[in-house]
Amino acid sequence: MSGNPLETYPFTPEHQVSASLNLAVAAARRVGDEQIAARADRLRLLATRLRADAPALAMLITTEMGKPIDQSAAEIEKCATTCDYYADRVADLLRPQAVDVFPDGGQVRLQPLGVLLAIMPWNYPFWQVFRSMLPAIAIGNTVLLKHADNVTGCALAVQRLFDEVCGAGVLTSVVLPPERIGPLIDDPRIAAVAFTGSNRVGALVGARAGRAVKKVVLELGGSDPFIVLADADVAAAAAAAVRSRFLNAGQSCIAAKRIIVEQRVFEEFTAAMVAELDKLVVGDPALPGTDIGPMARADLRDELRRQLHATVAAGADVLVGATTDAGPGAWFTPTIVTVPDTYCVAFQEETFGPLGAVLPVGSAAAALAAANTSAYGLSCSIWGTDLGRVEQLAARVAAGSVFVNRISESDPRLPVGGVKASGYGRELSSYGATEFANIQAVRTARSARSSR
Repeated sequence: MSGNPLETYPFTPEHQVSASLNLAVAAARRVGDEQIAARADRLRLLATRLRADAPALAMLITTEMGKPIDQSAAEIEKCATTCDYYADRVADLLRPQAVDVFPDGGQVRLQPLGVLLAIMPWNYPFWQVFRSMLPAIAIGNTVLLKHADNVTGCALAVQRLFDEVCGAGVLTSVVLPPERIGPLIDDPRIAAVAFTGSNRVGALVGARAGRAVKKVVLELGGSDPFIVLADADVAAAAAAAVRSRFLNAGQSCIAAKRIIVEQRVFEEFTAAMVAELDKLVVGDPALPGTDIGPMARADLRDELRRQLHATVAAGADVLVGATTDAGPGAWFTPTIVTVPDTYCVAFQEETFGPLGAVLPVGSAAAALAAANTSAYGLSCSIWGTDLGRVEQLAARVAAGSVFVNRISESDPRLPVGGVKASGYGRELSSYGATEFANIQAVRTARSARSSR
């Protein structure tokens, strides 16, 4: 979990990147000629291999970025479940859809774009790749993967799985410094780009892809609101808030980061949240039963410390945590603070770690206003028993996803993506497949006379 992984995995030479791209182009042609049933079989086999190798793959995640081993194992199972989902769906996705265009016949069909460049983050090193790219691979695209430097071992393990199950070139990993990403986006063999990461880098990737007139999907930061209304099941909401905020040591785009609670249940909710946090096991991430391990890198821990100190300086009260972290490693004590307003750093910036910020508000309308003050718009969770009122709020939240009486979480059956500073485009479901497809319309005249 420490050290520079690039000391073990040096940068990929230029000629090797070019060879990998040519291999991906050839693989796209090969996959395009493959029967759909055979492609579905490969996706099912990929799920089988993921499950068979799950213990080793989970430990690799834990070793490289510090995720507790139980959560790493769950990540691998989620990838396998998604392979099963697309194995069952690929025939429907690629079946031409008839359109009644009088007096002619018409249809719409999906065609793969070719080779995609996937620039992926470290926080879910397997799931982020499968979530973003498996729908695209299912419809016939191939992928050049530029993964985060601190999970290079995971990136190479993903490639080995695809090499063994799908053949060389379907997904190839390269290790590159930042300055080589732009020219790679420009390369004519790259048809489109997917990026998951920070807003700053996402803006650069989007601009470069735009200049090259290439499709890009950006899944960027999130500062997701978690709204607790006065009629909510407070105990259930508090337990869910702790799970959502502190899963993966809080290093998740769709974690509950801005917890907004109606004043009538504020004291009850915060007391329940502190009690729930006290149940979590903080310790060695390689041991089963550990809930929270270290953060992935020391610089990320230091940034979270800065955000905490700035938030407290602006008037926040510490409910629990905020103690000095002892011992080696990127540890950050799980912390909950109550904030006086939406102007605090913890409400204005994305906090990517085990720091929860709770804001009391006077009404459901005030909760909605606080939720929508953020520049981000990735996901939202709303808790209340009056489902009619909850649905009215949900319809007015500026977010790509809204979850009612449950935490925000990705699922292959539903699209994932954001609005505002959280990016654009969608992953998963059928929408994740169409993002990287030529949606081709075909209209056929019934006779030469009818086309005049």
